Amino acid sequence: MKSIFKLLIDIGPLAVFFIFYTRSDLKTAILPFMIATTIAVLFSYIIEKKIPIMPTVGAVIILIFGGLTIYFDNETFFKMKPTIINLLFAGILYGGIILNKSLLRYLLGAALKLQDEGWDILTKRWIGFFIALAILNEIVWRTQTTDIWVNFKVFGILPITFIFTLTQFSTIKKYQVED
Repeated sequence: MKSIFKLLIDIGPLAVFFIFYTRSDLKTAILPFMIATTIAVLFSYIIEKKIPIMPTVGAVIILIFGGLTIYFDNETFFKMKPTIINLLFAGILYGGIILNKSLLRYLLGAALKLQDEGWDILTKRWIGFFIALAILNEIVWRTQTTDIWVNFKVFGILPITFIFTLTQFSTIKKYQVED
């Protein structure tokens, strides 16, 4: 039951965004997306009994860039949001490397038990992945129509992330610490 709620929390706001977008336009879909994201983070907190770090950071950025888009009546802010989020996550993970702290372990350590080398490898790969997603978002929103960008955001990023995650299983298995 908990995993169903987690799935709804993760994809619910995106579904709300897409539904409003298909019935109107990008600017009309932003406010419901902001509200749904805030509700999802609150539900996540209620279910997990702790503040979900990455969803909360993402929600703050959504609120900032969504607010800027609405205030300035300029879609560019919202289209840049995935780029900013991905670069921020890459930067945070890289900061952990500089400080010799595995921030990925901090985020996923309850779910995964890995050797230090495994955490280092996964961290570097996720940094590269986040940078690649940021670049891809920039290419798509700057060269394609809003419809194509929205479809990429809704139906492209999640499968790309899922496939990337699947490709990491062999590394996870190799460096997993047996209890």
